[in-house]
Amino acid sequence: MSTLNSHVTRDLAGWLAYIEQQHTQSIALGLERVARVRDAMGLRPAVPVVTVAGTNGKGSTCAMLEAVLSAAGYRVGLYTSPHLLRYNERVRIAGREADDRALVSAFARVEAARTEKAGNIRLTYFEFGTLVAVDLFLRSAVDVLVLEVGLGGRLDAVNAFDADCGIVTSIGLDHMDYLGATREAIGREKAGIFRAGKPAVLADPAPPASVRAHAQAIGARLLRIGHEFGYQAEGDQWLFWGPAGRKSGLPYPALRGRTQLLNASAAFAALDTLQQRLPVSMQHLRRGLAEAELRGRFQVLPGRPVVVLDVGHNPQAAAVLSDNLSDMGLYSDTWAVFGMLRDKDIAGVARLLAKRINHWMVCTLPPPRGAQAADLAQALRQAGVFAVREFENPALAYAAACSEADDNDRIVVFGSFHTVANILAAREH
Repeated sequence: MSTLNSHVTRDLAGWLAYIEQQHTQSIALGLERVARVRDAMGLRPAVPVVTVAGTNGKGSTCAMLEAVLSAAGYRVGLYTSPHLLRYNERVRIAGREADDRALVSAFARVEAARTEKAGNIRLTYFEFGTLVAVDLFLRSAVDVLVLEVGLGGRLDAVNAFDADCGIVTSIGLDHMDYLGATREAIGREKAGIFRAGKPAVLADPAPPASVRAHAQAIGARLLRIGHEFGYQAEGDQWLFWGPAGRKSGLPYPALRGRTQLLNASAAFAALDTLQQRLPVSMQHLRRGLAEAELRGRFQVLPGRPVVVLDVGHNPQAAAVLSDNLSDMGLYSDTWAVFGMLRDKDIAGVARLLAKRINHWMVCTLPPPRGAQAADLAQALRQAGVFAVREFENPALAYAAACSEADDNDRIVVFGSFHTVANILAAREH
């Protein structure tokens, strides 16, 4: 029996369990493996590819690109990660999540190419998923691919597909074990998505010199926030200026938070550079801003007490969350449901939010990467915070916060995709 036939009866959960075991490392950066299977499958997009990298802001920028291009009538293939509740969230075609049947068929095709044409090469979970997404996009005849980098850029599986426009949203300190210990090193990795002669959008207001140096070295067409494009708030509207001129009277994005004008401007700058191939109008821009959705990015849930969900998990994201909480106005007390992965800068995040939060409900996340509640509590005590209680999991921490918070309080769930996903799942059931 062939490898393909032995696996074709798996359901989606079976495939996901299978691909988790196919490589000895969950993260193994490098393009050789994914490129061999890509070539075996003949995955060569003939339509524009927009690749989005960045420490923070990637997801929001991708969501706005998808919303604007969809409003203009284009079929968009959007690949993002990680997911919150369902793997299907990672692969969106024409505004809809790919269904289980389509994903299962694509996993079988990737597995057949891997085993029968590419020398049985091992792929990581993310490499499998990237090939599955692009395979489905090309079979679905999308008009444009929007690909979110998983980690870094230069050696990320997404970078096996040449970008017609590369966007770097921000450069902060995260994933330093893989990308380097400085913003210069991390910026160099993220700039690896840029291509010679192609537009390269840089939305970090104070970028490390390495990004510009790499763009110049390869002959990319660099567009920098504040130089080749930018934005200006004008009361209850804002204006964008870029390669294709000024666009004024724009509504604020439906996505909340101070940084969303920056993310929207990155998306608009990319669209300006692609205007010949993917023209969009002012009406499409306005609709896209109003219709973009993304769970877990400073998401404010209706009801009392107010609940805020934020997947931020590094100091740069924590600083933004702190500003956004300040902008919300006055609340009697703020309760945190806080869980992080142990390889993150727990102390840095705790310090930045210590003054915004009155009560900390810290929770353990699952092994092997999840931090123990006791470790979070210790980091908070070192930051001068002592109103801390420990819980075995996010659901218990959230239940305690809900039972003790008053209607005039707010509850902030943050620190990890895992933390937010747990609370979303608990609320849905």
